[in-house]
Amino acid sequence: MNEMGSDAGTVNLVHPLAPSSTGAAELSVIVPTFRERDNVAELVRRLHATLDGIAWEAIFVDDDSPDGTADAVREIARRDPRVRCVQRIGRRGLSSACVEGMLASAAPYLAVIDGDMQHDETLLGKMLAVLEAEDVDIVVGSRYTAEGGVGDWDRSRVAISRFATTLSRLVVRAELTDPMSGFFMLRRTALMPAVRNLSSIGFKILVDLFASSPEPLRFREIPYTFRERHAGESKLDNKVAWEYLLLLVDKLIGHLVPVRFVAFAFVGGIGIVLHLIVLTALLEGFSVAFPAAQTTATLVAMVFNFALNNELTYRDMRLRGWSWLRGLVSFSLVCGLGAIANVGVATYLFRIELQWTVAALAGIAVGAVWNYVVTMIYTWKSPKQAN
Repeated sequence: MNEMGSDAGTVNLVHPLAPSSTGAAELSVIVPTFRERDNVAELVRRLHATLDGIAWEAIFVDDDSPDGTADAVREIARRDPRVRCVQRIGRRGLSSACVEGMLASAAPYLAVIDGDMQHDETLLGKMLAVLEAEDVDIVVGSRYTAEGGVGDWDRSRVAISRFATTLSRLVVRAELTDPMSGFFMLRRTALMPAVRNLSSIGFKILVDLFASSPEPLRFREIPYTFRERHAGESKLDNKVAWEYLLLLVDKLIGHLVPVRFVAFAFVGGIGIVLHLIVLTALLEGFSVAFPAAQTTATLVAMVFNFALNNELTYRDMRLRGWSWLRGLVSFSLVCGLGAIANVGVATYLFRIELQWTVAALAGIAVGAVWNYVVTMIYTWKSPKQAN
């Protein structure tokens, strides 16, 4: 077994290489990372300790971390042929990182584990033994089965996790106790039929896998206790909840309507409410003349819509700096033309004696589709680095 140094990027090989160095890996451990430099060497050390005697490899899929996580992985990989790095430029997301890592491997068994040591890597050998011995497709590390646990989570975090689990029942029919788990191992033969149906949105790859598989996945759950991070800070924020909702929407109606359009329309609806609030405040609170109030409300709503779409709808293609300003100008011009199309269509339909509500809704629909399609092409036309 190899001896690992404690510093990122330091590995000392003192024994002959393990089976995976002279033949194909039986197990690929996929580790999605972002700002995990201080965890890389320790995780590799632990994998060596727990997977001794197994032909394994670790594929770190890094979303261009600014702390040099990819460089730390490569430094270890120069000395340890079990370790590989896939560095992604201009895109973010745990689910998509996991998928790319699994597709970059040839191993028949694939495990997903976080890079921060919150998952119990000592269970990987047991998971592999279950897959080799039993008629199951996937083994899931569960925090909610008997003997499992969430560690030091406070009540609010437990409640949020339970609520997210309840929502997952909308798309996951299997009786999993922990469909939100990010720690599991599956057969490649279970991945490949589902891979083209995956949404790869956000962080909840397990929900995506179960919802995307054309056949029900046979599973077994193994209890584990969620641990504290070894180093670094949590990457979870409010946008994770948004991406989870988008994943559910995509699984429910994504075959009918693009999930980005749903998000774009949702943001537009909020913008309409904001427009009316600003307009009312200016007219009734400050006695501003209607043309000036309407112009101000329109500008406020337009900037708001662009900023929120940039943060949520196009989070993976987020614009920064001067690109943000150029994007705002582009967005405003496109939406201005969209408003003209909206009014034109609605007016035409009204003149041919269609009910005014139907005419108005048709105009709104045309304007929304125009704004979505054209801004997708010209405003967010190329992936930008997300932070």
